Amino acid sequence: MRLPLENDDEPPDRDRSGEQRALIGLSLVSGIGPQRLRALLAAFDTPSAVFRASRSALTKVDGVGDQTAEAILTFDDRAAVEDEMERAQELGAELVSPWDERFPDRLREIYDPPAYLWMRGSLPATDEPMVTVVGTRRCTDYGRAQAHHFGAELVRRGFTVVSGLAYGIDAAAHKGALDAGGRTIAVLGSGVGRIYPQKHTALAERITENGAVLSEYALDAEPDAPNFPERNRILSGLALGTLVVESYSEGGALITARLAVEQNREVFAIPGAVTKDSSRGTNRLIQRGHAKLVMEMEDLLEELPEVTVEEPDEVDADTVTTGSGPDPEELSGDARVLYDALSDTPVHVDQLCEETDLDPSSALPTLLKLEFKGLVRQLAGKQFRRS
Repeated sequence: MRLPLENDDEPPDRDRSGEQRALIGLSLVSGIGPQRLRALLAAFDTPSAVFRASRSALTKVDGVGDQTAEAILTFDDRAAVEDEMERAQELGAELVSPWDERFPDRLREIYDPPAYLWMRGSLPATDEPMVTVVGTRRCTDYGRAQAHHFGAELVRRGFTVVSGLAYGIDAAAHKGALDAGGRTIAVLGSGVGRIYPQKHTALAERITENGAVLSEYALDAEPDAPNFPERNRILSGLALGTLVVESYSEGGALITARLAVEQNREVFAIPGAVTKDSSRGTNRLIQRGHAKLVMEMEDLLEELPEVTVEEPDEVDADTVTTGSGPDPEELSGDARVLYDALSDTPVHVDQLCEETDLDPSSALPTLLKLEFKGLVRQLAGKQFRRS
């Protein structure tokens, strides 16, 4: 199924408010979900043309029967369309249609692209590389630390991080990208006016300031269970590759990985302890050859196009105010122990744990916190040193 593209000899008025209203109207017609909407746009090219079509023409479209055709022909709820547009203005949301130049090019390539996207925030340039990071909601401290770390490292290497705003791995990946000063995109299984989970409302606001929150559902659509596996094709479709950080033997992250394979995208997975159920899914992906094993950023970069990252402007030493950074003397607990054990010479985390008698599951999150404070730097191969 093919959506109309920006250069497909479209009518000159496609971006006029009339077509925007027609598209919103179609999305509000009873019985029309994302799949039928895609089919209708593929058949009739523009939203307004769907409303002008005859009953016989409508019923020739896959999935459109007499009942749906009747709903289209009799739809005249202008008030509902205006309410949706007013709600969008209230939320600061924009409708990104398939013929909009902001519509991600990689999404156009997949078999079943969304018919439109509601967006809060802003999308990067269509050629900017993205990597999707997903995993279980019921993650371990190890998984959460890895998701945060790779979210941060990806943006430092010039990538935008994509995830689903869920508890656990998703949230950690978003926060890692944001904490490192980068861009991240959240794809929802609800409307952009109905943030789910609600506890991530503040995180969603942070994301809109440094990226975008996207959904193919109506602005205030509820987070219905079928929406989440359906939206996963957008998670994988936006990106060059998908990194599964931690997953049980079943779950949405594995669905996203499968969709990435079907979309001819790279799939990566971080291994975990064989005794942990939370790593059974990721370990199986690696075992069956469905994902490349990842231990450090270089493992991803070997499979992805090279990205040019602009180096920050050199700071004049005379303009630097001393004493404004984090003070190591204020550290306590495990952070104090780990920092004291480090020096300018890189040391592997296993050796560091042996010297400090700390478990890696507690040492790694603490080291990452020290890294974000600018006190510690992580090098390739899980080696750490003082900054």
